[in-house]
Amino acid sequence: MKHNLSIICLFFVAAYTGFAQESLDGLLKKHHTSKIPYISVEELAMPNTQALILDAREFQEYQVSHIKNAVFVGYNTFNLEQTALLINNKQQPIVVYCSLGIRSETISNRLLKAGYTNVYNLYGGIFEWVNNGFDVYDSKGNKTNNIHAFSPEWSKWLKKGNKVFN
Repeated sequence: MKHNLSIICLFFVAAYTGFAQESLDGLLKKHHTSKIPYISVEELAMPNTQALILDAREFQEYQVSHIKNAVFVGYNTFNLEQTALLINNKQQPIVVYCSLGIRSETISNRLLKAGYTNVYNLYGGIFEWVNNGFDVYDSKGNKTNNIHAFSPEWSKWLKKGNKVFN
């Protein structure tokens, strides 16, 4: 009897935690409200990618680590006019990323409304990039295992690397 009660309790605990944990796909679907298509980390990592990569996080996050050759454009400090100076061709493939893909969707939408036609949001952001084993670089251009985890709440989606909060 005691054994059966333990099994039943274990089942309910497992079921509760399973339902309580949201999947990354579920989280992004909840926040994906636009027509901006996602690009996977695997697609972005392909050789000869011609996309301009824009980092839509805050500067301190970018300094901790970023995807190689990514250009910082920020989120709270995003300036469309300054960003437009970087992009001569409105058909240029552009991939925007942040920690998970939520802030980058906002910036991607601003680019789309400004007439850029080939804009993508990196699915899962830099967290998914790192979780899949791709390299990130610090402000000096060196490979690093440090990743700004944005917040304790969002950091649960970062499975690899050293989480940094500042």
